[in-house]
Amino acid sequence: MTSQALCRRPFTFGFVLFPNFAMLSFSSVIEPLRIANRLSDKHIYHWELLSLDDQPVEASNGLSFTPGLQMDRWRDLDAIILVAGIGTSLIADQRLFKWLRDIARGERLLGSTSTASILLAKAGVLKNKRCTIHWEDQVNLQEEYPELIVTHELFEISDNIMTCSGGTAGLDMMLSLIERQQGNRLAKSIAEQCIHPTIRPAHDQQRMSIEESLGIHSPALARAIEIMQSHIEDPVNCESIAAMVNISNRQLQRLFKHKFDLTPATYYLKIRLKHGDNLLSKTSMSILDVSTATGFSSTSHFSKCYRKYYGMLPRERRKQVATG
Repeated sequence: MTSQALCRRPFTFGFVLFPNFAMLSFSSVIEPLRIANRLSDKHIYHWELLSLDDQPVEASNGLSFTPGLQMDRWRDLDAIILVAGIGTSLIADQRLFKWLRDIARGERLLGSTSTASILLAKAGVLKNKRCTIHWEDQVNLQEEYPELIVTHELFEISDNIMTCSGGTAGLDMMLSLIERQQGNRLAKSIAEQCIHPTIRPAHDQQRMSIEESLGIHSPALARAIEIMQSHIEDPVNCESIAAMVNISNRQLQRLFKHKFDLTPATYYLKIRLKHGDNLLSKTSMSILDVSTATGFSSTSHFSKCYRKYYGMLPRERRKQVATG
């Protein structure tokens, strides 16, 4: 939309809320609009809340929100952003997916934050588009939709499709959009109001470094864990990992024992099993595909290791997720 059009009427966002949506993701995408209006002393932006059944929606923290616009009024909107959280992978509403495809074919902005990228993927609107999602779900999304271009960016804006990794990254995405529409000065002023001294570019990292998150001071140990995390489907033996980080296998054993009181092999197995649990609970992949994606030679071996670690079989975990 041109700047002239923005002067005629507010650019209107519709935030479609899904049950158990993440409050931080929602706040990060809606608050910059309110602040933009206040700082500019103009009604530049307007927003409405929507839900699939036009009924109140409860966030994951228990707070309930009542939609102010009915879904059949979506043509009044200039941009539509899906806001989701836990349980998004279980949504299978074909009417929703058709609706998203209809929107994507037009000129409206269509976006998502956090796990709502899964819904855009299910609708088929992310094909040939760069997209992102919360780091916890990146591998899951790529596994289930191998044709997608899933990145590690904080956010992606590709033509009329916007995807965001969630959390405070929504603030950076909206500041980027506001900068495009209203200029750099207003975007920076909004960032300052949010005590956000630097507007992060899309390519900033989503996660802390391994050293920061695990409190590791050994570069060799951090690199070894990084290798394990990047070789889940095709596990590397510990002797090879030691060689890759230029230490002996005995040194590798000592590092893991000192930091985690585990052998490298046990630590590696935990990484693979946690990834398997993530796939079981957040995707529709078959147990066979999950076992392959986590580097196990058979479903029986995967099931045996999974049961030993989690106390239940993979199929029992699937049933647990399905029943809530």
